[in-house]
Amino acid sequence: MDVDMTTSGEQLPASAKHTVPELEIYCYLLVLIFLIDQKKYDEAKTCSSSGIARLKNINRRTVDVLASRLYFYYSYSYELTNSLAEIRGNLLSLHKMATLRRDELGQETLLNLLMRNYLHYNLYDQAEKLRSKAPRFEAHSNQQFCRYLFYLGKIRTIQLEYTDAKESLLQAARKAPVAARGFRIQCNKWAVIVRLLLGEIPERTVFMQNGMKKSLTPYFELTNAVRIGDLELFRSVADKFSRTFSSDGTHNMIVRLQHNVIRTGLRNISISYSRISLPDIAKKLRLDSHNPVADAESIVAKAIRDGAIDATIDHTNG
Repeated sequence: MDVDMTTSGEQLPASAKHTVPELEIYCYLLVLIFLIDQKKYDEAKTCSSSGIARLKNINRRTVDVLASRLYFYYSYSYELTNSLAEIRGNLLSLHKMATLRRDELGQETLLNLLMRNYLHYNLYDQAEKLRSKAPRFEAHSNQQFCRYLFYLGKIRTIQLEYTDAKESLLQAARKAPVAARGFRIQCNKWAVIVRLLLGEIPERTVFMQNGMKKSLTPYFELTNAVRIGDLELFRSVADKFSRTFSSDGTHNMIVRLQHNVIRTGLRNISISYSRISLPDIAKKLRLDSHNPVADAESIVAKAIRDGAIDATIDHTNG
């Protein structure tokens, strides 16, 4: 009803009546999800912004769970229109508001949304600064904790902290719900790259998991090229699946892998030969630089210094 009656029969204006806050936010959420399903992304952005504006005026613990879902779809609607940068400042203010209100579920959700926002634009340093300075809290949502571990793993990978990255990514994949197949696939893709960068070769069973075989095929072929140390095969796989690697955000990591491929190939050569010329090494490693012999000598010298192979270089005889 739009009006209410006082005991004396006097009518109150319609504005005196207020919708139950939980019901109001729930309606915003339903409409927002419907608009996204209908691919009406501009209308979804408008709806989500209105819902967030209303949410800022509500401070009730019973709204926290609905608010966390509204935060997610608010960010998602802007991501679908490739305009995440527009709401970064608003997400920061919402995170501050959730912290002051001791809304821990909201803090978890908004921290992940901000990290995703930064990582979307490859702003890894800003994401790490935010993560390190954000207030600590106990994880209340397994899904949000898994997302946090995944984003942390990506940051650690870019920072060359491969051991920590591997632990975070594998933990995220283990803790993720079975139904979250797409998320688990992404975790496994990044974990495979990190393990290869660490000099490990992932087990074949990793690529044969239910529902993941097709998605992980490019990474299986990449792993095979790294395992045998074939630089030409590695480049062929990288070119063949370049679009997949770019969309996964792993292309830069794969460029780093080239050094591991060369080192593996060199290790295989050192096992097979007691004596071999530098031009032959360059030929077997398939180095295509302007001065492959000089590059081969540099690579061999570095491998000897690092202890990767047990050998000596005869400069006089090459």
